[in-house]
Amino acid sequence: MSPSPGATTVACKYSGRCRRKTDGMTFRFSTLFCTTLLITASIPALAEAPRTFSEAKKVAWGLYAPQSTEFYCGCKYTGKRVDLAGCGYVPRKSAKRASRIEWEHIVPAWQIGHLRQCWQNGGRKNCTKSDPVYKRAEADLHNLVPSIGEVNGDRSNFSFGWVPEQKGQYGSCLTQVDFKAKKVMPRPSIRGMIARTYFYMSKQYNLRLSRQDQQLYQAWDKTYPPQAWERQRNQQVACVMGRGNEFVGPVDLKACK
Repeated sequence: MSPSPGATTVACKYSGRCRRKTDGMTFRFSTLFCTTLLITASIPALAEAPRTFSEAKKVAWGLYAPQSTEFYCGCKYTGKRVDLAGCGYVPRKSAKRASRIEWEHIVPAWQIGHLRQCWQNGGRKNCTKSDPVYKRAEADLHNLVPSIGEVNGDRSNFSFGWVPEQKGQYGSCLTQVDFKAKKVMPRPSIRGMIARTYFYMSKQYNLRLSRQDQQLYQAWDKTYPPQAWERQRNQQVACVMGRGNEFVGPVDLKACK
């Protein structure tokens, strides 16, 4: 399948040299970076969105390759291996799982499917086999991000929220998990994106959000508005999915062709 020049144009529109510091990490968008991106990570304009979670993961590897930065802690990775030392991550329990990248649903598969009939009759596996709406939601790239495996496992299907500060739970990682309360407090720079992803998934797949969650995500959306990297990601994902996340901002699908 041929690459989409429009997608790479959008991906590189922040050329020149600029720096954005987030939780101590600096992202550099330079002419050299964009040249590399044009060669190695052009996003194809697919005829249709991924049909399964497996297909979505394959596309996601290419989508995130240019930055190769995982979601919850901001750690860099190469292939499937995470550079834990480079970001000060200290495994809480499983060093083996912490060292690998896994693909995380921001809105968990459980939250997407547990009230559906297919889940009642056989859980997630049955929904993947028999429910076309669930399959589309599970494969939606707007809801998929790379994560340190250990954090992905610890997050489980816990909801996001405020938790008491636990310094050093994962070393320098600012995301925290409260297992007793079954809550996760993400690092500040991704809170807005998490909120906007929940709004998108709720509208796209008719998922109910509790009043408490609505209030939390409205606050995060206001406090942490979309940054350049999130708008860029929205455009790139839109080129694959055929639609953007309207809560992030407009996209130009014509640029994908």
